[in-house]
Amino acid sequence: MTREDTTAAAGCLPDIPPAEVLDVDLLIGRYPDRPGPPGDPDSVRAVLDAHGIGGGLVCSLRGPLFDVDAGNAETRRAALPGFHPVSTVDLRDGLRAVRTLDRLADQGRRIVRLFCDEQHIEPDFPALRQVARRAADQDFLVLVSGDVRRLWRPFAGIGARVIFLDTHFYHLGDFLLLARDEPGFHTSSRLLSSPDGLELVAAEVGAERMLLGTRTPLYEAAVPLLRLAKSGLDGAQRRLVAGANLRRLLEGRT
Repeated sequence: MTREDTTAAAGCLPDIPPAEVLDVDLLIGRYPDRPGPPGDPDSVRAVLDAHGIGGGLVCSLRGPLFDVDAGNAETRRAALPGFHPVSTVDLRDGLRAVRTLDRLADQGRRIVRLFCDEQHIEPDFPALRQVARRAADQDFLVLVSGDVRRLWRPFAGIGARVIFLDTHFYHLGDFLLLARDEPGFHTSSRLLSSPDGLELVAAEVGAERMLLGTRTPLYEAAVPLLRLAKSGLDGAQRRLVAGANLRRLLEGRT
């Protein structure tokens, strides 16, 4: 068996059919200032197939980095099997961000990804506060990248449905304290690679609050998959994390 075969085999969830496995953190495109794979839709789909992932939430990097309208259109064109398009807004232009969100709601596309680090947005910036409130009022599912210890604030106390994509196991305690008070707060599993990270989330707030994330193609998909496969979660909990939770959150928002 080749090294690639071994990696792929280790990265699959043997007890869950690929069609049931959904990834909350997929990107197409690339960062122009750093090395990495090309990130075209076909190559991303090939990585998912190799690791037993049926699909997930995909967003083009063109939107947050260069042009929101062009990026959102590119995301919609990446209509490969299993891909659920996720729009974004430009938080550097608050008025336009709110108008873009309203337009998305009118079109029935109620999933948005916020690239706070890439756009150098702080939690107390008016644009982020307004987008957070508008998203909650219009029943959006919001994906947020960046430090959960800082970026939780605009979403607290407003009934928001949020998935924090960068919860690190070093900061897991902070997320769990927040999640006790905020039933709409969820976390990606991508950086919860400590020996008890997944188990701690399940024990403290329930496996319903955790979703599989790999950030394919920029990171190695096998790592979070293997951590989930070898975790102490029972079969029902693994199925929730692997895809059932995301399917529940997507209802009525696509």
